[in-house]
Amino acid sequence: MTSPPATLLSDLHVQYIKSLDTFVPPSEFALLASRPEFTGIWPLQKKDDLEYWLTEHLRVNGVYWGLTALDLMNNIDALERDQVIKYLQDCQHENGGFGGHLNHDPHLLYTLSVIQILVTYDRLDAIDVDKVVSYVRSLQLPDGSFSGDEWGEIDIRFCYCAISCMSLLKRLDAIDVPRTVEFVVRCKNYDGGFGSQPGSESHAAMVFCGVGALAIVNALHHVDADLLGWWLCERQLGNGGLNGRPQKYAIHGGSSPHSPSSVVSIGLTRRSSSALSSRHRFVNGLTTLRPIFPFPKKASNDTFTRRPPQDTEAGGIADRPGDMADVFHTLFGVAGLSLLGYPGLKSVDPVYCMPKHVIQRVGLAERYRV
Repeated sequence: MTSPPATLLSDLHVQYIKSLDTFVPPSEFALLASRPEFTGIWPLQKKDDLEYWLTEHLRVNGVYWGLTALDLMNNIDALERDQVIKYLQDCQHENGGFGGHLNHDPHLLYTLSVIQILVTYDRLDAIDVDKVVSYVRSLQLPDGSFSGDEWGEIDIRFCYCAISCMSLLKRLDAIDVPRTVEFVVRCKNYDGGFGSQPGSESHAAMVFCGVGALAIVNALHHVDADLLGWWLCERQLGNGGLNGRPQKYAIHGGSSPHSPSSVVSIGLTRRSSSALSSRHRFVNGLTTLRPIFPFPKKASNDTFTRRPPQDTEAGGIADRPGDMADVFHTLFGVAGLSLLGYPGLKSVDPVYCMPKHVIQRVGLAERYRV
């Protein structure tokens, strides 16, 4: 059995990301198939996939995930910049917020993705920034929390989205930061982690949001770095990957590895949370590479050997071995490798989940030290 490659197939992943919003009509397939380089795979027909339309509400997020991964892999120009900017402009609503796609309702999640993209491109001049500031400010509640949209869902994710967005816009003065810090601190638990709301169980994704928000506003003194660091390092499982919370995805059948929720799954939320608290040394970086570049195993039913998360044919990275690749996990797989110091990748900023050179260009200080 051929062992999976022990290198990141960057060129293949770049082509995968470029193919995600394309369509090859059946009339042109014969011409494509006749080319010598054709491998039998038809990776360009994405708009003809059911999954493409079922994820329409994530289109703006997908642009952010893809663009950031491309920049980290030194291929930011793989997407047509002017087309991306025009698309984002068309997604802005009169109230200043952005929808996940054309004619979709505005939400903080999508608004942050748009700001991240435009800051990466250095094109904030392409939108009405004052309206964005007004929109984000309108979603803050008296207790300091933020609702994601007009329908009122509240959790720590939206606090991070609001703070990150306003920081990138240099308009933190427009919101009540001390109140938001108070809400985030109330989401902290006895184990050092953070939940989605006060009283909710700790989860690594919420740790990223809580610690990231506190880092941006220079409030990391509220974090017990050693306690949180140990909680995070205990998320690392036998295969090197990390889960999101205790006892999630145990060994199946006694032989298969802990495959889901690895550093690829929501890699930056696990891995960068340790980096934010300056306790990333607690995580075994070598074994963390295994979910993406699996070492050969003897067991014939080992999914890591049969199909690693890195798709070696069509490109992209999946959440765990055996699953289909997607652009979300492709970004966080690449970002996790960047945090591990993988050669050939640009450095990712663990607070903003953006290329570090972009954050340095806009003059946002790195304050995430405890």
